[in-house]
Amino acid sequence: MLFSWFRNRRRRKLRDAPFPAEWETIIEDNVRHVARLSEPERLQLESNVQVFVAEKNWEGVYGQEINDEVCVTVAAQACYLIVGLNIGWYDRVQSILIYPNAYSAPQQFTVSGSLVVEGRSHRLGEAWYRGPVVLSWPDVLSGGRREGRRSNLVFHEFAHELDMLNGGSADGTPPMHSPVDAERWKSVMTEEFSNLCRDCRSGQPSLLDCYGAENAAEFFAVATETFFQEPVRLRRRHPQLYETLSHFYRQDPATRLLPAT
Repeated sequence: MLFSWFRNRRRRKLRDAPFPAEWETIIEDNVRHVARLSEPERLQLESNVQVFVAEKNWEGVYGQEINDEVCVTVAAQACYLIVGLNIGWYDRVQSILIYPNAYSAPQQFTVSGSLVVEGRSHRLGEAWYRGPVVLSWPDVLSGGRREGRRSNLVFHEFAHELDMLNGGSADGTPPMHSPVDAERWKSVMTEEFSNLCRDCRSGQPSLLDCYGAENAAEFFAVATETFFQEPVRLRRRHPQLYETLSHFYRQDPATRLLPAT
């Protein structure tokens, strides 16, 4: 109780401070999605960015510099996901590790039941429950500047963080707003995941990246990327999936892209 009081008091002070003009420029240059937000949504995002940058531990790896551009670019993309939620959804994210490029990490591969092979895998990012979110800086920039049609590394890894709030492991189901939502989520996501697996096995073209066919957790992360990167196409081609994600995130990004009437 006392910790929550101090935390909320500290957050109010952070939110009350003027949003730095230099940060506005960074977001304008590096996080193109924000230009489509309404004024209340943009103010909410900026408020969350102030808290996010101050509360997380930032560390550069292999000589990667940590400066305002890095912190604000990551924070703005992470907070874009929760414009309709609140900053408390990221309370368990403790630190952000930034690499200057893609990196390799040790990994165990299980072969034939009990045989475990040690190796290394090349990665752009990863997310850990109550641990760091690890990101490649060039890919953070590429996603924020919308250089890739569907991919956004920050959206992907922070979707995993939301997913893991349900108990520490990513299973494709973040905390639901109600039991009815949970039933709807299970029905829609199970069907959409199965459809993606079928399309990827048969070589059929898909709006969703086939990496989402790996498992339910990756499906949710890939679907989140597509929901925010290609919302109009997702709503047209996968209306139930779009509606389900819109209800969870409490956002309607497709509408932001429609011409004003």
